[in-house]
Amino acid sequence: MKPQLLKILRENKDFVSGEALSKHLGVSRVAIWKHIQKLQACGYDIHSSPKGYRLVQSPDTPFPWELPERESRIHFFDTASSTMDIARELARKGCPDFTVVIAETQTRGRGRMDRNWISPEGGLYFTLVLRPHIPPVMSPLVNFGAAFVLARTLQEFCGVDARVKWPNDILIHGRKVSGMLSEMEAAGDQVSFVNIGIGINMNNDLPPDLPFATSIKNISGKTCSRKAFLSEFLDRLENRIHQPDLPTVIAEWKTCTATLGQQVRIVSHQGVTEGKALDVDPNGALVVRTADGSLKKIYYGDCFHT
Repeated sequence: MKPQLLKILRENKDFVSGEALSKHLGVSRVAIWKHIQKLQACGYDIHSSPKGYRLVQSPDTPFPWELPERESRIHFFDTASSTMDIARELARKGCPDFTVVIAETQTRGRGRMDRNWISPEGGLYFTLVLRPHIPPVMSPLVNFGAAFVLARTLQEFCGVDARVKWPNDILIHGRKVSGMLSEMEAAGDQVSFVNIGIGINMNNDLPPDLPFATSIKNISGKTCSRKAFLSEFLDRLENRIHQPDLPTVIAEWKTCTATLGQQVRIVSHQGVTEGKALDVDPNGALVVRTADGSLKKIYYGDCFHT
């Protein structure tokens, strides 16, 4: 009901009567009034008068009904502990492919290496539940595909020079604007689900004690519609992930990386590796030439450009 009601109000700059809405949507005028009240409570500026209702302004909030073709697969929360935790539970219960869990704010958002991800209002925080028909060994390709599509969407939709730092952080002018975290579970020789949690500093302000982070608003000097961006990103990613040539995402990822050719320091639970980043192999491992000239493949860790 909400998508249809909003569509009518957006198509009419003048007031639309409750009677006209009632006839068009096939519900009572009381039902229309109740839906209008609910939309107003969600932040929609809807003026009412004896002439009817007029939509003045909509909030830039990615409510499920703002993505009507995906509405049944979107779970929206004003506040959540972590979208990853909710998505994991949904995935284990059998939710469909491309289910999306969104939170306006998170109280326990997580980044790589179990770091806390600060999640203030104005950012975009969500987790995707993906069910690709691939063996577990190919699951890293999904992460690289998501990182590539995210960088490209930021470049083309928000007009910023977004680059991927291995494996999947997004940088703009060397400062982090987005982080990504993934989880995978398998059943036998097939992936059951890959959950990808994404946090993007969109229109939020960042505390001064995070000098290596930035936001789209700070870089571009203007806000970027979160709900329009999310819709565009989901469409692009779904199209890319469902193509049969998934292994080619590594080559695509390389076209927008900020890591290859850089001196790097990789920190993982196994130790620290330093050297020059030369390549990413077909499985997503970073190939590093160390100080003694040897080549080392790194499959997991925090990457720092030095």
